[in-house]
Amino acid sequence: MFMRLVQVRVRPEMAESLPVMYREKIIPALRNSPGCLYASLIRSVGNPEEAISMTLWDSQQHAEAYEQGGLFQRLLEEARPYLAETSEWRVQLSKDFTLQYQPVVEEPVVKSLQVTAESSSALSAPDHGRMYVRIVSVHLKPGAKEEFARLYAAEIIPALLEVKGCRYAFLTEGIEERNEVLSITIWENSEAATLYEQAGVFRHLQAKVEHTYSDLYLWKLAVEKQSGKTVSTTDDLHVKGYNVVTGSSF
Repeated sequence: MFMRLVQVRVRPEMAESLPVMYREKIIPALRNSPGCLYASLIRSVGNPEEAISMTLWDSQQHAEAYEQGGLFQRLLEEARPYLAETSEWRVQLSKDFTLQYQPVVEEPVVKSLQVTAESSSALSAPDHGRMYVRIVSVHLKPGAKEEFARLYAAEIIPALLEVKGCRYAFLTEGIEERNEVLSITIWENSEAATLYEQAGVFRHLQAKVEHTYSDLYLWKLAVEKQSGKTVSTTDDLHVKGYNVVTGSSF
């Protein structure tokens, strides 16, 4: 199985219109795309202008055919009116030595991810307005991916499925990011995900795989334990929450 995450910035005034467009135009197009299993539009809890199109595919070949065949670009162009303009500008000097300012077109951030462990390949249609997606980014030691994936499949997934409200769990790894993995869990609602973390279950499961984390992150943990102070590094775990606003399984 293969996953694509397409992250975009949405115009504030289009926040309610984009899900309608996604449901009426993008989902039907994806439904007719060979190998597409699931599609949903999710919105960041902390930043409502950040949205992600999350799709699941039978294989990497099907996902690549969708992009290389031009359908992804056509759908992106249809979505352009809903997306925020860039905040970045390019400054250049003209032939008559006057400054010219041109906006730089902001493209979506696309992550192509191989699913290496999963709780189930058959996602049901989301309960719009209630379901919640939790994405945890982890940096691992070189060569530790296999061990992490083994533990995730054997211990993390079964434990997650025993937590009330957890519907699905996926472990994915980037095609380009060699030592980064994403744990993606889908919940019945945000309250269930919050309770999972507050009850200490997340920390308990984290301890099972902590030895595979990058040396920089393990150093951070040791320093924090000794000093009692919070330390930030480039290899920190990043946990983000998203509300599912629309979606469908195929």
